[in-house]
Amino acid sequence: MKWENALKDYQLYLKIERGLSKNSIDNYALDVKKLMRFLEDASITISPITITAETVQQFIYTAAKQINPRSQSRLISGLRSFFNYLVFEDYREDNPLELIEAPKIGQKLPDTLSEEEIDLLIQAIDLSKPEGERNRAMLETLYGCGLRVSELINLKLSDLFFEEGFIKVTGKGDKQRFVPIIDLTKKYINIYRTQIRNHMNIQAGFDDTLFLNRRGKQLTRAMIFTIIKQLAVKIDLKKSISPHTFRHSFATHLLKNNADLRSIQLMLGHESITTTEIYVHLDKSHLTKIVEQFHPRK
Repeated sequence: MKWENALKDYQLYLKIERGLSKNSIDNYALDVKKLMRFLEDASITISPITITAETVQQFIYTAAKQINPRSQSRLISGLRSFFNYLVFEDYREDNPLELIEAPKIGQKLPDTLSEEEIDLLIQAIDLSKPEGERNRAMLETLYGCGLRVSELINLKLSDLFFEEGFIKVTGKGDKQRFVPIIDLTKKYINIYRTQIRNHMNIQAGFDDTLFLNRRGKQLTRAMIFTIIKQLAVKIDLKKSISPHTFRHSFATHLLKNNADLRSIQLMLGHESITTTEIYVHLDKSHLTKIVEQFHPRK
């Protein structure tokens, strides 16, 4: 079996059997491609069926010199998944990463923005330009609904149920959920729709896409990152932020204002509440208030 064939079959498995998003599949494939590149550069001719733990260990050791522990852990996890697939399909009898341990890493808490910082970023948007109304609506949606960047750029007009107070979001693995939308977010989306989007030359196939670029097509993830980075520079924000920072801030602020974890989990689309629990670590004052309010010996 050639590496290219094994990788192609693996990507198909991730899509059909595990229902992963394109971004997730690309990330898993990238881990395998790094190993393939290493073998090619080292002139090692060996198939995914016959590669040994020693060769994989050699690759991990080489990669470790160039990436941080968290990236090492991600690489090992991705390769372990690939070889587990080969074992599952009876191509191999063992996983060469079984005895390779990932480096110990601490829990990485997500960066967040204060309410004041979010206000400053949104106020910094130049509304004199047509894309300004779009950018304001996008950032209000990221923060107001706690969306992932992929969920934002894929949002459809047909996903908006404003009368019911919800939007339909398609998340990881094409799983759909309904997220509440507040009046302020609805207001800015409607301004963008009626004053900007309605006057655009929309390209075929993007009639239902909510947020569009100047050419009438879907925005890219990179464009959202760029917009946010430029706004951060404009207000001289010293934090390193991304679209995901707005999602983290959404969850953290809800928790701080006494929303329960289960509700936040449903709105974020986390499969496990353990993922949502990371936000508890961001604001210890919230835990103190809970004890003071509910403990019988307060």
